[in-house]
Order: sequence, then structure tokens, then C-alpha cells
Amino acid sequence: MTPEQLAEARELTLEDVIADGLRVLFCGINPGLMSALTGHHFARPGNRFWPALHASGFTPRRIAPAEQQQVLALGFGITNVAERATARADELSAAELVAGGRTLTAKVERYRPGWLAVLGVTAYRTAFGERLAQVGPQERTIGGTRIWVLPSPSGLNAHWTPAALAEEFARLREAAFAA
Repeated sequence: MTPEQLAEARELTLEDVIADGLRVLFCGINPGLMSALTGHHFARPGNRFWPALHASGFTPRRIAPAEQQQVLALGFGITNVAERATARADELSAAELVAGGRTLTAKVERYRPGWLAVLGVTAYRTAFGERLAQVGPQERTIGGTRIWVLPSPSGLNAHWTPAALAEEFARLREAAFAA
């Protein structure tokens, strides 16, 4: 992909992979430029979302971004807090994240997943006004939907190793699929 193509991706948005009654709705911060350009969530090769899903037991094999629709049959979906594509999440304003939190709340009320898994503690804190939130299950709910904050799977979030990331995803999987 050329730099010009990636620059044009800033004008694109990404379709949700969503359905009623999912066990988990994973929520990225916003689409990266490669994701917006390809139309696939977490499409950048260095992003660790798809490997973490597999390593944590959410998927029976590593799913490629182009196969993202398959996750619905496994009981989960994918959305974002903010729609605007950027090269880095820190290009988003606090106002965009707060507005995205309101939109996300309405989406969760509409689709009623068992869990909302927000991928990025800083984005969650801003979007929901929870300054002290930490990675893990939250006290806040949206209707009957529980919230779990996961670390961002971006390759830029290097202090979370692939193993630690998969372990945190596995904690959510155990809670979401408990009997």
C-alpha cells in the first residue's frame, strides 16, 4: 500500500461485525489506516488482536482479518469507540472519544452483548469518564452488559507481551463462556 493510499484511508470508516445477543463485543479504539483501507478490523500485520484471540482460546485457529465475519458464529463481534481512521489512536481528541462512548453505549443497548470488551484502558477512561479504571472487569454496566477493559493489542503497546495479552483475553473468555 502506498503512502497516498494510506493517507486517503483517513476519510474512510469501518463496518461493524455485530449481531444481536453476542457473548462478547470487542471494541477497538478506532480503525487504523490499513484497517480502513482494507475494510478489515485489526488489519495491520503488527497488531496482536487476532493472535491473542487464538492464543486465549476464543478461536480454534488464527483467523485472518479478511475472515472477520466468521467471528459472529463463535459468539463475538467487533466495533470501535471512534469511527475516524488514524495512523495512531493518540491522534483522536478527548471529545471524539467521549462522543464515541455515547455512540457505543447506544450500540450496546441495541445489540445487548453479554460483555463489552474495550481494547485500551486510556480510551475507556476517556470515553466513559472512568479516570481510575484498570485492565479487567469493571463495575459499570450498560443495561445487562458487563464491561471488561483489555489492553490495546496494538504493536505500539509493547509493555504487554503477547503471552500476557493472551492471558488477559483468556480471563475474559472464561468469564464470558462460564456455565
